Amino acid sequence: MSKYHKIQILILIRLMSGATTQLKLKLYVQYIYTGTITFEGVEPSTIFDLLVPSNKLENALITLLKRDDLQIEESKIWDKVIQWGKEQTPNLPADLEQWNDENFLALKITLEKCIPLIRYFQIPGRDIAIKVNPYRHILGSNLWNDITIKIMAPDISVSSTILPARKKIPAQLPVREVRFVNPSSIINDEHFAEISSWIDHRPSKYDITKIPYKFNLLLRGSRDGFTSEIFHRLCDNLPGTVVIIKINGTNEILGGYNPLVWTSNNPFKWFATTDSFIFLLKSQNLLNSVLSKIIYADNAIGCYSGRGPVFGNTFYMSNDNRLWNYYHNTVCYEKRLRSDDYNLLIDEFEVFQVLKD
Repeated sequence: MSKYHKIQILILIRLMSGATTQLKLKLYVQYIYTGTITFEGVEPSTIFDLLVPSNKLENALITLLKRDDLQIEESKIWDKVIQWGKEQTPNLPADLEQWNDENFLALKITLEKCIPLIRYFQIPGRDIAIKVNPYRHILGSNLWNDITIKIMAPDISVSSTILPARKKIPAQLPVREVRFVNPSSIINDEHFAEISSWIDHRPSKYDITKIPYKFNLLLRGSRDGFTSEIFHRLCDNLPGTVVIIKINGTNEILGGYNPLVWTSNNPFKWFATTDSFIFLLKSQNLLNSVLSKIIYADNAIGCYSGRGPVFGNTFYMSNDNRLWNYYHNTVCYEKRLRSDDYNLLIDEFEVFQVLKD
C-alpha cells in the first residue's frame, strides 16, 4: 500500500470521528462512492486541520511535510506542526510563559521527525521572531544559531541543512473579458465593428468582441446642441473623428470619418486625405451598409468656423437648424448613399473620437 493510500485511510478515520463539517461529509461521501479521497480544491491548511487532532496521523503529517508543492506559507506550516505537537504532548501548560525545560523537551520528542522537515531558512525574519523564537528550545542550539545568523548575514555559510523553498504555483487568474462599451444612442455594436473595419481597410468586418477602438463621445446634439459653434468648441483639434446623423422620418443613419482634425478656419479651407469616407449604415429598411470612399483627396475635409462637418462637396451640415445636405458628387466620393437632398432634417447628431483601445 502506498503512502498516499495510507494517508487517505488515516484521514478517513479522522473523518469518521469528531464533529461533522460540510467538508468532512463531502470527502466521506466521495470515499463511499469512489473508494478514494482526492484533495483537489481543498486548501492545504484544511488538510493540516484534519490531521492535527489525531495522534494516529504522524506518518501522514510527515508525508505532507516532505512535499514541495504544499502551496502554503512556511510559517503557517510551522504553526500547524506546533499545534499538532502540542495536541499529542500531554500535560503542557496552556500558557507558554509557564513552560519549563521538561515541557520543551517533551514537545521536542513529539516533533523529532517533523522538526528537520520545516524550511526554516525560507521563513521571513519577522515570522521567525514572532512564531519560531518562542519555541527555539525544541530546535537545538546549533539550528537556532544558524537561523539567526542567516537572518543577520544571508551570505555566511552555516552547518545546518538548508532545504529548498517549496514550489509556488502561480495562481491562474481568470481572463478578463473586455467588452466593448457602446456610447451611442443612434448605432449599435455591429455598426461600430463595421466602421472600425473601414478605418483599418479590412475586407471583412470585425467581430463585435474584437473591436480594436474606443469611441469617445464628444458631442450629442440632443444633449449639447446642434450648432456649428458647439461642434467646433467640442470637436476641434482632435484627430480621428466619426460623425453620425439620424434622419427624421426615414430613420436613415448617415455618417463620415475624418482621420484629420476639425478646425475653425475663416475663410473656408479644404484639407487633403485619402483615408476619409462616408457611409450609410444598415437598418430595418436597408439590408447592407454602404461605404463610399474618397476619390478626390484634395477636397476630402472642409473646415470653416461658420459651418459644422464637411465631407467633400457631398455631405455636410447646412445650418444650425438641424438641416444637413447630401449630394452625390462623383468627383468626391465613389458611391451614392441615397437620393440627393439639400434639406435633410435630422433627429440626432453625434461625434466620436476614435481611440486605439
